[in-house]
Amino acid sequence: MILVNKLIFRDRTNQSIYLATALVGNTGNLGIPLGIALFGIESVPYTSIINIANILFIYIFSVYFFAREQFLLKEAIFAIFKIPAIWFTLFAIFINYQQIPINKHISTALEMGAYTSMVIQLLIFGMYLYSVKIKSMPWHLSLHISFVKHILLPVIGIIVVLYFTNLNSFVASILIMELMVPLAVNNVNLAALYNCKPSNVTATILISTTLFVFLLYFYVEIIKYIFK
Repeated sequence: MILVNKLIFRDRTNQSIYLATALVGNTGNLGIPLGIALFGIESVPYTSIINIANILFIYIFSVYFFAREQFLLKEAIFAIFKIPAIWFTLFAIFINYQQIPINKHISTALEMGAYTSMVIQLLIFGMYLYSVKIKSMPWHLSLHISFVKHILLPVIGIIVVLYFTNLNSFVASILIMELMVPLAVNNVNLAALYNCKPSNVTATILISTTLFVFLLYFYVEIIKYIFK
């Protein structure tokens, strides 16, 4: 994508959106519940660790590509380290690895905060979605990103899993499912934060999610056929 983005888009901001969003799926709010629906509660450890990897990708690479529209290279890299989510994610991994127990009252407060953050994310998404007009949809940008997210990425994932790993069918199916989920709403938050055409990013997420609704049945059938 880094090699071809300048050939597809002339506008540098569209190049940044393309590189920042196309590989970032909704592995949390959608991926984890979908994994439970398709594979059962046993899928949660796998979908959770994939979601953590996705979070780190968002707040490192996506932040850099969004921020470079506002800052120089050094400032864009520095902006990555100012994102609290990175440090809290690493802190959470440390607590989990060390098996440090968490008081039930603290756990309840953290859970309430998590639910609140999801509501705020969706509110921000809805505010920008209100400004999206069908006649001014960025179809060129959105369809290229959707092609990467819904076709190119899953195909590459299937090839890598089949020929370059020894994953069992259960884990492989979960991984491919996570590659197929639509774009993450977090992209809108970052686009708004760095003033990188948030309305266009919102429209792209809408198109990606709509396509996912129609493709979900075929995705499930493909996974069942390949990893049966």
